[in-house]
Amino acid sequence: MIRRRTAVALLASPLLLTGCGGGAEATEARTPARRPAPAPTPGTPSPSAPRGIPGLGPERTAAIPARCTQAVVVTGRGENSPLCTVVLHQRTPAGWQAGAAWPAHNALHGWSAHHMLGDLRSPLGVYTLSDAGGLLPDPGGKLPYHHSSGFHSPGTGFKGEPLEGSFDYVIAIDYNREPGTSPLDWTRPLGPERGGGVWLHVDHGGPTHGCVSVAKAHMKDLLRTLDPDRHPVVVMGHADWLAH
Repeated sequence: MIRRRTAVALLASPLLLTGCGGGAEATEARTPARRPAPAPTPGTPSPSAPRGIPGLGPERTAAIPARCTQAVVVTGRGENSPLCTVVLHQRTPAGWQAGAAWPAHNALHGWSAHHMLGDLRSPLGVYTLSDAGGLLPDPGGKLPYHHSSGFHSPGTGFKGEPLEGSFDYVIAIDYNREPGTSPLDWTRPLGPERGGGVWLHVDHGGPTHGCVSVAKAHMKDLLRTLDPDRHPVVVMGHADWLAH
């Protein structure tokens, strides 16, 4: 006697998907459940997160305009120190890329959140960099450059060092000035009592009145690199302030 086996058909019920633009039907997949991805360690950035600028806290980072892709970061050693470090950062698809760290000077008495004429402190803040100039001809930069004998710098500094050549190259920091004018323009939108004429310029080996100074070769590097189409800024202050 021949036995016959009857095949039992299994009917799969459709599963309704209601995600974005829901309404599509699909059969339920019988795949092994996947283990959930491990949660990131608290405080550890995602590998895909763009790199930020080291030393800058959320407030200072937020103050950098979104369109800016070049930032000169001036990090002072302390609130009352005239010593600092300058690093040019450039934004890339992967985040901010740091250049070399250059030793530099700021004002004799350090930093101020409310800079006043003659206080011998550099102003804290994030400022645009719009104009350049100097006693020497333009070394091949892209910022508007004002070549003038008005950048003569006679006399001596606070340590008795000669100031001659300090203004061979300068980049105006847009603190209490009119962007789009020569660094020698003395227009003071906040009033003359709030000081002005704050520049990046050639280092003379000692503290400044309010400017930030780096070696002559580094000033030439900055002038040849900073591009107005990239909307450069300077972020300047002592390390504790920058970290906020």
